[in-house]
Amino acid sequence: MNVKFDNVTEFIEKKSKFIGYRLNCQTVQEVESALKELWAEHKKATHICYAYSLKNPFLEKAVDNGEPNSTAGRPILSVIQKKGLSDVCVFVVRYFGGIKLGAGGLVRAYTKLASEVLKDNK
Repeated sequence: MNVKFDNVTEFIEKKSKFIGYRLNCQTVQEVESALKELWAEHKKATHICYAYSLKNPFLEKAVDNGEPNSTAGRPILSVIQKKGLSDVCVFVVRYFGGIKLGAGGLVRAYTKLASEVLKDNK
């Protein structure tokens, strides 16, 4: 992998594996490059959801990547905003474990992982 992630953490929720990555970045191109590398590394992942906030120019984006609307990208972006961070992207790779978490369970899982991966503000 060429992209240097600043923090990586993971946990399992009802047999689904969630892996969170923090990327300090300043451009959309950096985000797209990192996303491409994550898909190459996690070929069998069910979803790679992410959100970012860039300072200059100001730009925010949240991507659910097939999860139900606003259950993944939006909760990740919400954590970034609550922490007042910018020039950062959080990716969450999910391997579906066969048990549906429901909308509330997904929001909690993605929020928890985003909080964990952003815990040490660098």
